[in-house]
Amino acid sequence: MTAVAPSSTLRVENADGIAVLTLDRPDRRNAVDLPTARLLGAALDAVDADPGIRVAILTGGPRFFSAGMDLKAFAQTGERPVLPDRGGFGIVGRPPTTPIIAAVEGAALGGGFEIALACDLIVAGEGASFGLPEVKRGLVASGGGLLRLPRRIPRNVATEAVLTGRPLSAARCAELGLVNAVVADGEALDAALALAGDIAANAPLALVASKQVMADSALWTDDEQFARQEAVVAPVRTSEDAREGARAFAEKRAPRWSGR
Repeated sequence: MTAVAPSSTLRVENADGIAVLTLDRPDRRNAVDLPTARLLGAALDAVDADPGIRVAILTGGPRFFSAGMDLKAFAQTGERPVLPDRGGFGIVGRPPTTPIIAAVEGAALGGGFEIALACDLIVAGEGASFGLPEVKRGLVASGGGLLRLPRRIPRNVATEAVLTGRPLSAARCAELGLVNAVVADGEALDAALALAGDIAANAPLALVASKQVMADSALWTDDEQFARQEAVVAPVRTSEDAREGARAFAEKRAPRWSGR
């Protein structure tokens, strides 16, 4: 992999259609301050704008994913890591259109959990934990935790997690269907890269459209869902990639996607 946007708190690398974004504030347990949120938002903008990137991975390295908002910065200056265009942490208000996987080692707490919930898929080390402890600190999990968690796991389980502030283990999250895979500690990124490789092998236009329909359709009524889906998928059906997929299938070869 080659680095494309190094910084002091966020490392970005890409290769083979996969971008890897690594939070890098080990002294703060990867807590996100406003400058880091800006870097993450800009990196996601770059991912979405690059037709060569088909999937992204967001990770925090081998020890911990993220402790969420930098409470020290908040206590000292009132600073909140919120961007006008992408919302909290540079991701939770408007996740990327590109599919994104969270590779979680260690703790994903508060905003760290909300960042993971903003991703499409989660791969976790067996020692990882996920929690929304905001109520223990006089705060509310307003970075998407209260909105997304009850949609991803049974509502009563989500309610208990939110109101007690107790974390969920990686194994429990897998039982609930929140985590796609639990692997040995230290192997989450490798497992996410393998999953990303499977995704990146597919047609880029189809990937983005499929993600968009799954996200947007939660707000569609039954009588409008197929019509609204058609507006998203029709351009894909008539694309060069759709024709290439059919040719490749008929010719028994791997497709060569153009993103057109």
